[in-house]
Amino acid sequence: MLLYVHVPFCRRKCTYCAFHSVIPKAGDMERYAGLLRKEAEHWGRALKRPTVTSVYLGGGTPSLLELPMLASVVSAIRRNFALKPDLEFTMEANPDSIMDMSYLYAMREMGINRLSIGVQSLHDNYLKTLGRPHTADQARGVVRLARDCGFTNISVDLIWGLPKQRLYTWMKELREVVLMRPDHLSCYGLTLEPGTPLEELSHKVDMEMAPDDDMAKMFLYGAEFLESEGYLQYEISNFARMGYTSRHNQGYWEGKNYLGLGPAAVSTIKHSRWENPHDLNDYAKAVDSGKLGRNREELDLRTRVREMVMLRLRTSKGLNLASYQKLAGVSFTKEFGPLVRALRQNELIRITGGYIRLSKAGMLVSDTILANLFSDEPSAPHPLPSP
Repeated sequence: MLLYVHVPFCRRKCTYCAFHSVIPKAGDMERYAGLLRKEAEHWGRALKRPTVTSVYLGGGTPSLLELPMLASVVSAIRRNFALKPDLEFTMEANPDSIMDMSYLYAMREMGINRLSIGVQSLHDNYLKTLGRPHTADQARGVVRLARDCGFTNISVDLIWGLPKQRLYTWMKELREVVLMRPDHLSCYGLTLEPGTPLEELSHKVDMEMAPDDDMAKMFLYGAEFLESEGYLQYEISNFARMGYTSRHNQGYWEGKNYLGLGPAAVSTIKHSRWENPHDLNDYAKAVDSGKLGRNREELDLRTRVREMVMLRLRTSKGLNLASYQKLAGVSFTKEFGPLVRALRQNELIRITGGYIRLSKAGMLVSDTILANLFSDEPSAPHPLPSP
């Protein structure tokens, strides 16, 4: 089983972020840590101290937790779950909140062995647009500092397709990041999520986004460059040196059971899914009353089939056709015959070794491909894009 712990606190809300996070009031973080310990105890009992293969502290900004609070959370995880000896233990952090060697050393002593740093950009102007709380120099410095403190598995998050960004500035940024030698890179195309400040601003001013052709090249040329530098693209947005793929995220894409702790955390275990309350007060009521997971829903076969396809096709490994037929009861290539033929003709997919995989061009337009696969009106599909 995978274990995810959501830390819902940030110094300030980034303009593009749609994840659940809040600016903590006095006492909120101490209260949160106490509730999280209680939730860990609840699930440790209910699931009979299940074996956990990876732990991921995400957010929000987990690195805002002071060391005693972080230590209490890690201790609760160790007490209530059976952790594999080769556990991958990831913690997300913003550069401004871990510019402290004592904090980094303490993280390592707790058993946190993978650091995911939210760099997002190495340009101060872009960071300001995104509402990030750190500078480009802090981002550069923290990777070196983490190495000096003994972290041997460092991931860096970047966003491409930013307002006013162009292909040459993105490629220049990638070249600089590669010189920092992170072990893993997550490169996400900017999405203007509904209700975020950046999306609302886009309705009022010209965001000066790059032309579609430039956007496509940012993805394709960026992936080509990273692979030439030894970073394998193992998922649409993720690249890793050999041996450094994120086991936790791979578990999600492979459909493994996962338990989420903390406000707004989602869990999926044995085809049942539930979500914790978002508000800290509502979360406290659920924890204190023992009503965690009462809002669970059973995932029907149609949902499980859709999720299998959507998650597996995100990866370079692709969708195993035998596994699909076993779950769905029908051959994928027969069920979607005309569309599969069209995708192959457009060089958007490949079928080899019993797997169907998106090509690089297919990954670029994966949303459109999936919309065609799962259209409720197959007679009126979305037009297939050109590679």
